[in-house]
Amino acid sequence: MNAPVPAGDNQWIRAMPWVFVLIWSTGFIVARYGMPHSPPMSFLAVRYTLSILCFLPWIWLAGVRWPTSRQQFLHLSITGILMHAGYLGGVWAAVKAGMGSGLSSLIVGLQPVLTAIWLSSMGGAGQQPSRRQWVGLVLGFAGLVLVVSRKFTDGGPGDTATWTNLSFAVMALFSITIGTLYQKRYVQPCDVRTANAVQLSAALLVTLPLALMEAESMRWNAELAGAMAWSVLGLTLGGSSLLYMLIQRGAAASVTSLMYLVPPCTALIAWVLFAEPITVTTVAGTALTAFGVSLVVRPPR
Repeated sequence: MNAPVPAGDNQWIRAMPWVFVLIWSTGFIVARYGMPHSPPMSFLAVRYTLSILCFLPWIWLAGVRWPTSRQQFLHLSITGILMHAGYLGGVWAAVKAGMGSGLSSLIVGLQPVLTAIWLSSMGGAGQQPSRRQWVGLVLGFAGLVLVVSRKFTDGGPGDTATWTNLSFAVMALFSITIGTLYQKRYVQPCDVRTANAVQLSAALLVTLPLALMEAESMRWNAELAGAMAWSVLGLTLGGSSLLYMLIQRGAAASVTSLMYLVPPCTALIAWVLFAEPITVTTVAGTALTAFGVSLVVRPPR
């Protein structure tokens, strides 16, 4: 018989999705802090390098075993390229190109919708997307179009939509969606520290050549140093590790069910820190998208 899980551990496990969503929301804010002082790929290349240097001694001191099969290394590398290089590269490039934190968060916030529709579509007979999920999908995209249309015509400095930054954000959306599905399907359970080290190494191999081609150089100051520190310690060591653990524990559904809270949370923080305007259109579009996402990810009765 399995030993009962201590009550404190149960409470922590239940709180993990909420903690992850809060940490995840800050990723878009960090991009706004860092991008005025650095090109996106150079920032991410340094971030991946510092994160790897943090994981390696942690792995050595803990005596953690690395994955033993080439296939597992390959699967981890693919997820690293998608969930780090593709996703973060898209978000950071979009923000660098003038997109605000709130809009980038709103676009990527459709990831649970795409994931749920895909899983339902691939579930076989009797598992097709429900009418409620299709309604949620339509509402989610309608809310996004409402916000994007306003940003195209009435966006301010650092908070505008163009076809260029929209393309980067959409790339990030599809990268995180495909990466999550791929990891859930192919990556076998292993230690989160070694998994992250492999994923970050693969992301660095893809990102570094792009960073070397950037003409702009990094201009170190307090804002850039703070953004880098939180990106490494809070987002990579904390957020990415927590996401991997949640997927391994089968709690990805709990995270997905709360993801609709990320865009409103990010928009509120961006309004406080960067004065990104929260207009009636922005509130209506964000609320409509959040409601649509909640309809899609809400488990059936």
